[in-house]
Amino acid sequence: MASHRRSRRIANAPYFLTVTLRNRRARHLTDHVGDLRTTFRDARARAPFHIEALVILPDHFHLLCSLLDGDADFSTRIRLIKRGFTIRLRDAGIPLYRNARGEYDLWQRRFWEHPIRDEADFERHVDYIHYNPVKHVLVTRIRDWPYSSIHRDVRRGLLPVDWGGAEPVPPESGIGELP
Repeated sequence: MASHRRSRRIANAPYFLTVTLRNRRARHLTDHVGDLRTTFRDARARAPFHIEALVILPDHFHLLCSLLDGDADFSTRIRLIKRGFTIRLRDAGIPLYRNARGEYDLWQRRFWEHPIRDEADFERHVDYIHYNPVKHVLVTRIRDWPYSSIHRDVRRGLLPVDWGGAEPVPPESGIGELP
């Protein structure tokens, strides 16, 4: 059995989370984005959290979230999102398979988490989230990806509409990568 160590949970710290479908070629998250958004709303109603930044890609999503004062239980939020979305797909008649344990085999069992250390780390992760659709060659301009919190940040005046430029950035530039 592989060991997996979670980082020390820090109450009140924002967390960067990456959650991935088991089948990396699947497009369930973007094909059923309305169901995923509803699932996020339901999860936030049951276990509140604030979405600092979010991008939904076909097979994974990146979430930068803040929890309530004294709360460091981001795992419950991810469990609610995974379970809720799986049930919505199943109820919509989307074929889902069960693993040897009898569980639906939609998601990877684990997820990546990183507690944000400081303001520079926060900004670096927000930029990474916003740039991710370009990194994965889904669009050439960040503003063309519809499933990103960048649009909210532009509406709020936090970022210019052309943030990230109009042309793709060459991969060798290192932009869109975390250190």
